[in-house]
Order: sequence, then structure tokens, then C-alpha cells
Amino acid sequence: MIAEIGHFALILAFLLALIQGTVPMIGAARDDPAMMAVAKPAALLQLGLTAAAFLALVHAFTVSDFSVALVASHSHTLKPLIYKITGVWANHEGSMVLWVLILALFGAMIAAFGANLPAALRARVLAVHGLVAAGFFAFILFTSNPFLRLFPAPVEGEGLNPLLQDPGLAFHPPFLYLGYVGFSISFSFAVAALIEGRVDPAWARWVRPWTLLAWCALTIGIALGSWWAYYELGWGGWWFWDPVENASFMPWLAGTALLHSAIVVEKRDALKGWTVLLAILTFGLSLLGTFLVRSGVLTSVHAFATDPDRGVFILGLLILVTGGALVLYAIRAPGLKGGGLFAPVSREGALVLNNLLLTTAASVVLLGTLYPLILDALGGGKVSVGPPFFEATFVPIVVPLLIACVIGSTLAWKRGDLSGVFGRLGIAVFAAAAVTAAAAWRAGIEDFLAAFGLGLAAWLFFGALAEFAAKIGVGRVPPGSVLRRAGNLPRSAWGMTVAHAGLGIVVAGVTASSAWQTERIQSMNPGDAVDVAGYTVTFRGVSETRGPNYRAVTGRFDLERGGRLLAVLRPEKRDYPAERSQTTEAAIHTTWLADIYAVLGERAANGAWAARLYHNPLVPWIWLGAVVMAAGGAVSLTDRRLRVGAPRRARRGRAVEAGAPP
Repeated sequence: MIAEIGHFALILAFLLALIQGTVPMIGAARDDPAMMAVAKPAALLQLGLTAAAFLALVHAFTVSDFSVALVASHSHTLKPLIYKITGVWANHEGSMVLWVLILALFGAMIAAFGANLPAALRARVLAVHGLVAAGFFAFILFTSNPFLRLFPAPVEGEGLNPLLQDPGLAFHPPFLYLGYVGFSISFSFAVAALIEGRVDPAWARWVRPWTLLAWCALTIGIALGSWWAYYELGWGGWWFWDPVENASFMPWLAGTALLHSAIVVEKRDALKGWTVLLAILTFGLSLLGTFLVRSGVLTSVHAFATDPDRGVFILGLLILVTGGALVLYAIRAPGLKGGGLFAPVSREGALVLNNLLLTTAASVVLLGTLYPLILDALGGGKVSVGPPFFEATFVPIVVPLLIACVIGSTLAWKRGDLSGVFGRLGIAVFAAAAVTAAAAWRAGIEDFLAAFGLGLAAWLFFGALAEFAAKIGVGRVPPGSVLRRAGNLPRSAWGMTVAHAGLGIVVAGVTASSAWQTERIQSMNPGDAVDVAGYTVTFRGVSETRGPNYRAVTGRFDLERGGRLLAVLRPEKRDYPAERSQTTEAAIHTTWLADIYAVLGERAANGAWAARLYHNPLVPWIWLGAVVMAAGGAVSLTDRRLRVGAPRRARRGRAVEAGAPP
């Protein structure tokens, strides 16, 4: 009965989304307050109904109700409770319920906290958001019903893919969806502004916090996914340019460009048309990621569905939503004239360069991701586009972006002075040169590119600190004044410093772990030892262990340095009887400067065990830096200007009042 209630709640939420998408839009066109007021209760009630459906699905999984087909296909009575709960979204149908729940949550937040928005704009934003939600509710109800019943119900379920029985799955998808779906708010604001025919600094101030919230969530989501791949898949790496990995990275790149572009609209009333286009494309890339994961065109451990019919539905939704918005943009964009003029060497000019490089990087990732699919569809055969392509094309674009990042944040608005900028960044220049020289001397001149990468990381980190120090007057005013200036500085300035410093930490981790990883793969008998980057790893043998729903063979590796035992590594090979599947669980010892990573392989006929041992320098910095970046975004979100809201919008001219673009 609870499953039927959940299904009925989804149907009601779908109908409410249709009402929310039409009545307020008509009311805004007619300037009818009563019709516009429908948007708020519709959005709030939609959240309540969607939450009821989601909780009904959680209940079915936690009590192992195998009469629900989804539970029978993706759960098992022996599965630990945490994996029963996370199993709700570790499949296609359940993950779509989580998707629409987050979509409804964002709509309800706009309804509840958007009192400072003009009534017509809020009505249009919620109407556009309601239409997007209606499309996804229709997708669930017509192609992916999570509440289908089985009769007779099986006694036991088929279980969940063991790779997904991991604590990372409790957090990775929700954060990823918060990012994907969060960009729907920026999209809704963009389409509403195009319908209204108006984009101004107040609009940018309203868009920025929602974009920033989505960007922070997506940053954490991508980092968690990378971390899960690193410790769960057992191959010693953290990123493989898998198409589904790229599907989340592309909207992150476009969303980063959108964040910076919105600043120019807010501060200088420029780049309005470009910012609206970015808002459309960012959410469009999120929908593209949804299509890639659920259409069956990709085979990946990350992919949920292999049903082409579902793929056609999502492709149609992608074309309708993104294509319709782009058509509206083509009609309205000529009227979005920017008002602020600026010199090429200025903060605005640097942000334009930032946008060009970020969107070019996103285009390269898009090309590398879709090219094999398009070529295969046209009968050109199967090709693989992997890390070599992306390293050869993506990295050369990102390097000037990172260099310009520090310079641009130090330039003045409207017209900048490069000589003065480099004077303020002297410590960053010195740090970058010193780190590059030290790394080249330590690793050898043949690794100069890697040494340059570390120098670039130092440039980002110390450049962020130097720019912040210049703002608060370090070295120019008394210490008391420095503290006072720091306290009076907007939190967005603090957040920018933290985020850019975090980016430097990420670059250091990426560079060192990619360039200087040490790998040892060999057969080992008990008592055998191997040297890994100055550490001695001794294999002591294996033992059998049991988990709640698996059996495991656990290896023991003693990690020593200078004759002193540092850690005992216990990698596992797990066998899941219910799922008839095996997984490899890596053992990792971290010093925060490096990871020692051990994986137990297969047993040979002579009794020896295959072992893979890695030394990954600075690899923990990748995830530490991502957390710091997201923390910087969170600090910016607490800025009073974003919490209080945007300034009152200026009056429009007669032409705009009459319905023409400004």
C-alpha cells in the first residue's frame, strides 16, 4: 500500500508541476497577481509530494519489500542497512526520484526565500522550473516507474552491484545531483529574463548564489566520485577521462565560467547576453550528462541504464529544454546590450579571457566524449579517445587559464596596470620560481614540465594569498588596521581567496601524482619484500575473513621505512554470493604527502599472489584542495550582499514597459 501511495504522490506532483509551469506564466503575462501567486504553494506542495514518494521508496528498500520490482532487482536481505538506504539511488529509477526530489527542493527554496524578487520575475522563474520538473516527472511515470509490483514476489532479491556497496555512494550521487539540478535555477532565471526581455545587475545578484551553491555541490560530488574510483576500483588512479566522468566535468567547467561572468554583469552591467547563454548551456550540459548515463549509449561502471527507449525520451527532453531556450535566446539576445565599457587590461578583460578558456576547455572535453559515439553511429567504426587525447588538448588550454587566474583577480575594474599587479604579486612570482627550480633539481631536468606544474600550483596558492594581503594592506598599514580591514572585507573576497588557494592545492596533487607515481607489480610469496619509493613492503600471507554479506581473502603487507614498521596494509578480494560477483578492496596508508597503495591480485598455480603496489605523491591534496575550493564557495555564500538580496531594480524605459527588449 505504501508503494501505491508513493506512486500516487508522483502523479500528483506531476500535475502540480504542470500547473506551476502554466498558470503563473500566464499570470505574469497578464499582470494578474492571483495567478502569479499560484507558483509558491504549487512549488511547496510539489516538494511535499515528491518527498512522500521518495520516503515510500526508502521504506520499500529498508523493509526488503521484494514485491516492488526495483527492490527485488537491487537489494537483498543480507545487505547492511546503510546500503539498503543508499541502494535507493544506486539504480536508474531510484536515482531519478532523488533527482526530482532535489529539483522540487530548489523550486521550494525559490518560493520560500525569493520574497525580494519582483513578483513577475519570480512567477516566471518558478513557471520555467515547473515545466522542467514536469518533463522529469513524465520521464519517471512513463518510462521509469520505481513502484512497479512483482507477482508473485520473490523470496529473495538479486542484490546490488558490490562496487556500489560503499559509503561513498551515500554522498557522491546526492552531491552530484545537487550540482546538476542546482544549475536548473540559473537556467530558469535565464529563460525568465529572456521572456521578460531584461537582464541587469540585480538579476545577476539573484543568480549568483544559486549558481554558487550548485557549483560547490558539484565540486564535492566530482571529488567524491574521484575518491571512490581511487580506493574502490583498485587501479591506483583517480581520473581516467571516462565519458561519464566527463559528463560531470563539463557542466562544472561551464558553471565556473558562469560564476565569473555573472560577476561582470553585476559589477559592470556587461556580458549580459553571454552570461544568459552560459546559464542555458551549463544546464544543457547537465542534461547531456543525464542522457549519456541513462541512454545505453555508454558502457561504464557509472552508467545506470541501457534502455534505448529511455534514452530517446531524455534526448527529446534535452532538445526541447535546451533547444527551446536557445531559440528564445536567439530572438531576445540582440536586445541584451551591455552598458559597461572596459579596457582589455582590466578585471573585466581577465574575466572574459577566463570565460573563453573555460568554455574552450569544456568544448574539448565535449568533443573527446562525443566523437567516438558520433563516429560509431555513422558507421565509422569504434575508436577510443582516452587520456592521451585529453592530456594533449586540455592541459595546454588550462595552463594559461591558471596563470591568468592570479593576474586577473589582482587587476582593477575598468582599467588595470600590469606593472603594479606584478609588483603586488612579487612573493607569488618568487614562490613559483623557487618551487619550479627545486622540483626540477630534485626530479631531474627531464621532468621539467612536472616541475613547472608544481610551480604553477605555488603561483596559484601564493598568488591568492598575495592578492588578499594587498587588499587588507599588509606591509603598508599598521597591524591593527590590517585586522580591521580584514574584518570589514566582504566574505566573497575571503571566499575567492580560499577557492583559488584550494585550486593551487589541487594542481599540486594532480601534477605530482601523475608525474611521479611509482608502480610495482609482481608475484609474491609470504616473506617476499619489495622496495617502493624508499619504503619496504613485505608480504606476510593471506587469511580468510567474513563480512555481513561477503567472504574475503585478506592479504597482509607490512610497510616499513628505515627498519621501522609504519603500518600494516590489509587489501581484500571479496566474494559476494548473492550478487555472484567479486570486488577488489585496496589498502591505503596516507601521510598526506603521499599514499602507499596495495592491491591483492589473483593466486598463481605455484601459490604466489599477484600484488600491485603504488606510491602516489601528493595525491591526497587533490581531494583536500577540492574541499578547500568548495569551502571557499560556501564562505562566499555567507556574504551579506547575497543573503540580503539584490538592490532594487531600476525602472525600465517605455519601450521595455510596452514589451519590447531594452
